[in-house]
Amino acid sequence: MIKGLYAAASAMITGVYRQQAVAHDVANVNTPGFKQILTSLDEFDLTSAYTQSTRNNVNQITYLGNMGLGVMAAPETTDFAQGTLKNTDSPLDLAISGDGFFRIRTPEGDRFTRDGRFSKDATGQLVTVDGNLVLSANGQPIKLAEGDPTISTNGEIFVNGVAGGTIGLAYFADLSTLTRSDENTFTSTAAPATTGGGTIIQNTLEQSNVDSAQLMTQMIEISRSYQAAQKMVQNQDELLGKAISTLGRVS
Repeated sequence: MIKGLYAAASAMITGVYRQQAVAHDVANVNTPGFKQILTSLDEFDLTSAYTQSTRNNVNQITYLGNMGLGVMAAPETTDFAQGTLKNTDSPLDLAISGDGFFRIRTPEGDRFTRDGRFSKDATGQLVTVDGNLVLSANGQPIKLAEGDPTISTNGEIFVNGVAGGTIGLAYFADLSTLTRSDENTFTSTAAPATTGGGTIIQNTLEQSNVDSAQLMTQMIEISRSYQAAQKMVQNQDELLGKAISTLGRVS
């Protein structure tokens, strides 16, 4: 009976975690370059189940199998599928078509992102929407001259026909090495490659790859699962109370 209570409670706790992850995706449905968080469930623990019977005055114990003690949230993963590309009016709005990430420098260190909402700061350096430095192919900040830049598909920057550096892209053969460090940036346990298949498109932003319709379905499913688990907790609590009351009268 206690096992049933634990199993139902674990389902409620896991439901809260999954709802938080889905809510985070919903909050970033309009964030350029955002990659949605995927959640899944795993066994919390298993315990062996036996039955005992008496035959010919001999006690026999029969192994029935494993009994689950509930669920827990498996480590979250990231869906790195490309979002749709949307044209904009800003020459410093950039999108990556294909593989690759922009390299940026934050106060916590170098990071990688697909969010190409760039601008110039007061010193003329190319920065992200959060004010972090965008890095060149050799890992250095990029300073732009006055004028509207033209950016080629390989990241070369030209202002008034004069070369002004190259935006560096980072490529990862194994995306599982990437870990979300902020809402829209990643770190990696592996060194990135500097060549790959992705190209840069100017006056364009990659949209979030969040599927709003899918998220609404997930939220309904999680809510119903939580309500069912909550009902099971109530049922288990009532049964436990009756069992205690009955045993108390017998003693």
